[in-house]
Amino acid sequence: MLKDLVRNWRERKKGQLSEEDLLARLDRQRLPRHVAIIMDGNGRWARRRGMPRTFGHRAGMESIRDIVRLSTQLGIGYLTLYAFSTENWKRPTDEVNFLMNLLVEYLHKEIDELCQNNIRIHPIGLLDELPAKAGEALQVAVARSRHNSGLTLNLALNYGGRTELVEAVRAIAREVASGRLFPESIDEPVIAGYLYTAGQPDPDLLIRPAGDYRVSNFLLWQLAYTEFWMTPVMWPDFRKVHLLQALVDYQRRERRFGGLIKSQAGEN
Repeated sequence: MLKDLVRNWRERKKGQLSEEDLLARLDRQRLPRHVAIIMDGNGRWARRRGMPRTFGHRAGMESIRDIVRLSTQLGIGYLTLYAFSTENWKRPTDEVNFLMNLLVEYLHKEIDELCQNNIRIHPIGLLDELPAKAGEALQVAVARSRHNSGLTLNLALNYGGRTELVEAVRAIAREVASGRLFPESIDEPVIAGYLYTAGQPDPDLLIRPAGDYRVSNFLLWQLAYTEFWMTPVMWPDFRKVHLLQALVDYQRRERRFGGLIKSQAGEN
């Protein structure tokens, strides 16, 4: 008992709490339905250790395992990971090839555990432009997990928020041109229905590691009322305790969606 009190005091003094303490503070009834993460900092993490950028990408795989497992344990419904953007093709060919091969390796190694944990794989982005092996691995993972009803794991691959909106506008325009949709019928739910995340709730919480403060062309429509949580921790060092910190902080916030909370409604 005394040891626990001393440990808690030391952690609070350092501004840190353990996983156990954070879990105790977490209200399981007020968890976000959808968490999105920009997995950033792999290259910087590797350079600080005198290693190539690919070393950081591989190290980040363990972070994915940790966060997916905890999200499943907590009962979070949707987790979207920004894995490869439409702009990432500008990186050196060797690095791009490594990332594509790492995706294939991840899916092959993890699909059994993902299915055992009732996780459904849902890739989003311009998937037809991915290398053949990556596309085939995704197809297998999607097929094997199709009937799972737990966590939906959105893998954003060859994804760009502006591209997603362009694709949605084009699809809506085709519907209008064919006479199946009238322009005056176009509203927010209609547009949302043509996005890659159609049928899913918008993210309640966006997590960005590595200290940057930008959305980087990620889920531009869906993030309209999302709560942001930033941390200087690089993605390869991001673990369960950091996700728990983000969730506890999220639960301290008052989400108004442009309106007022009840206690403020009567104020002038």
